[in-house]
Amino acid sequence: MRLTTKGRYAVTAMLDLALHSDEGPVSLADISTRQGISLSYLEQLFARLRHFKLVQSVRGPGGGYRLTGSTTDISIAQVVDAVSESLDATRCEGKGNCHEGEVCLTHHLWEDLSAQIHRFLSDITLADLVARNDIQSVRKRQDLRVVSTHNDETHIAISEIL
Repeated sequence: MRLTTKGRYAVTAMLDLALHSDEGPVSLADISTRQGISLSYLEQLFARLRHFKLVQSVRGPGGGYRLTGSTTDISIAQVVDAVSESLDATRCEGKGNCHEGEVCLTHHLWEDLSAQIHRFLSDITLADLVARNDIQSVRKRQDLRVVSTHNDETHIAISEIL
């Protein structure tokens, strides 16, 4: 059992959004630069997150996305669920047909593990992650990457004008 790229990227993008929510709407391009996630993939994820009312889009200049609620109200499990990510540890995807069409010997064990993982992620909010010092350190490093990228683009644009 493992969380796939879709779930990991959705959580990463939502955490990035939460870390920068005090700056106004956050563009997917900035999230893409900081996190190394393709813009088109982020657009797909944010369509799902918007459908589940975890984010809302802001149009126009300076637009982007913002959280619909407080970081204390959004759990990691909600984010994973919104992108239809399964946390199922069973081999049969919870269908109970894992051993010759019937429940296998360990089906209930893996089913209980899946429930434990979901409860664990339900107990962690974006606010919990934002408050962590290790995450704040990574944020500072990534923010420098965005500033550096924007400065490089500005330098190139100015050079082309001159």
